[in-house]
Amino acid sequence: MANQPTPTQPPRKERRIERDENRGQWTSKWEFVLSLMGYAIGIGNVWRFPYLCYRSGGAAFLIPYMLMVILVGIPLFYMEILIGQFSSTGCTGMFRLVPLFKGTGIAQVVVNAFCVCYYSVIISYPIRMISYCFFKKVPWEDCHNPWNTDDCVAGTNLGKQNSTEGFNTASDEFFHLEVLRISSNISELGGMVWQQLLSLLVTWIVVYLCLIRGIKSVGKVVYFTVPFPYILLFILLVRGVTLPGAWSGIKFYLYPEWHRLLDLKVWADAAVQMFFGIGPGWGGLVNMASFSNFRNNAKNQSILIVSVNVFTSIFAGFVVFSVLGFLSEKTSIPVEDVATGGAGLAFVTYPEAIAMLPVPQLWALMFFAMLFLLGIDSVFVQLESIMSSIQDEWAWVRKHKWKLTLTSCFVFFALSSIMCTNGGMYILQLFDWYSSAIAVIVICLVEIIMVAWIYGIKNFMLDTEFMLGKRPSLYWRISWQIITPLVLIFILITSIVFIRTITYNGVSYPDWAVYIGWASFAASVMWIPLYIFYIMIRKRATLCESLKKRLKPLDWTPADPQDRADYEAFRRQRQMPAFMSDTDMEGTK
Repeated sequence: MANQPTPTQPPRKERRIERDENRGQWTSKWEFVLSLMGYAIGIGNVWRFPYLCYRSGGAAFLIPYMLMVILVGIPLFYMEILIGQFSSTGCTGMFRLVPLFKGTGIAQVVVNAFCVCYYSVIISYPIRMISYCFFKKVPWEDCHNPWNTDDCVAGTNLGKQNSTEGFNTASDEFFHLEVLRISSNISELGGMVWQQLLSLLVTWIVVYLCLIRGIKSVGKVVYFTVPFPYILLFILLVRGVTLPGAWSGIKFYLYPEWHRLLDLKVWADAAVQMFFGIGPGWGGLVNMASFSNFRNNAKNQSILIVSVNVFTSIFAGFVVFSVLGFLSEKTSIPVEDVATGGAGLAFVTYPEAIAMLPVPQLWALMFFAMLFLLGIDSVFVQLESIMSSIQDEWAWVRKHKWKLTLTSCFVFFALSSIMCTNGGMYILQLFDWYSSAIAVIVICLVEIIMVAWIYGIKNFMLDTEFMLGKRPSLYWRISWQIITPLVLIFILITSIVFIRTITYNGVSYPDWAVYIGWASFAASVMWIPLYIFYIMIRKRATLCESLKKRLKPLDWTPADPQDRADYEAFRRQRQMPAFMSDTDMEGTK
């Protein structure tokens, strides 16, 4: 017994992340570029930016907006593209860079889920409006319809009113009383608007068809859905600037009010618009880049896409305000009284002006088709991000991609159907207001701290050098490590302090609804501390050791086996620190 050898533990087998070998790749750079353009450029460029620009100082608003784009937007956009391209993984897998922050990836999935629900309803409105474009006359042209009230005034009679209050326009009553059949407030949910539900169903069928073969079908669809809205925008611009009063509207859009630059609310609005416009922090950029070629030099592509995004926003302002100037001319109502943003601009004010044009059905058809095409790209990219995250986490799902796509479309259709009720618009506005804007800023702040300060800016620059053959310039290092984090902190504080009270169409929300709105925000960001807490209570090591190990990357290597071998040799040559977490990786000892 004394000579019996001491039993030893069998060596633990090395276990790496199981990569998706059938993940797929873009067949060309143009598919990648167009998919990113379709994701980054959406309805907000048309109905949010022009109104914000007018409300926040005209051309003066471009100064804070462009600063936010340069100091925060472009660095975050390029950083997320590099992360996705290097790791070939989605928004949960990217946090293998610092596993302790994996909850941030879950937060991105939740934010995308909220956004997919309400955004799909938004783009179903143009489908509903398009159906009315085939009538003999557009139904918002006059007040001789069953839904109209005694307070209705047709667009051609607006100039006869003594004030801008005490009446409803024909287009306002059409959208709210016929299309939405809206209740008096969010407390009255009412019944289902079946025509709107049918429009939502059509929207989700289109989304499913776009995603049925994953990026193979997405890569082909974007060749139509991205360029075609620009053709429609250009046609609408040419028609708009030739209308009487157009230039007074454009002047009102661009007239600079320099004193507004001293208002921090303007800077907060510029920052929020940048996040909604360019799209960092949502996970879509990382996911789209994960299908890109490993050696693709994405710097110029990133700058190009952001530049096109900014140009589109400004260009759309000319399209919108030229027509608003025409509406002002025809009704004798000042531009500042007819100008509005959001759904009011897209489905009330702009259609009101279109109704005064010859052949309004044609112009309405082009406008609403443009809105739908601008929005559909954003929906299927966000949904693809959610599904890619599921496949990254559960390998067995990868064999059932079409089933996952079908199930996801059905689930989100069912969840979003509540916004097709009489009180649905109030719910839509509530989640649009609270669920994502501030959450995305928090996510971006975690991302930039993770890359620049925990993983280390030096290591990230070396990763980029290995992938692209050239280390990023000093500009990127300063931006990622210092400027962008500081500006993000400023944006987060101002966005919370200056958040506006939510209303829709002049109707205020009760306190309980506001609490639900803030709960939708908490439903995403809570996963960041919850996951850290989960790691802390696991009994696999001491608390300090457990946290320390999860601050090291987990199998942060390229997906391709040859690239992975070359990368590991590169790390040894550059004497980069070890990056396998012993707690999450059962490595050999």
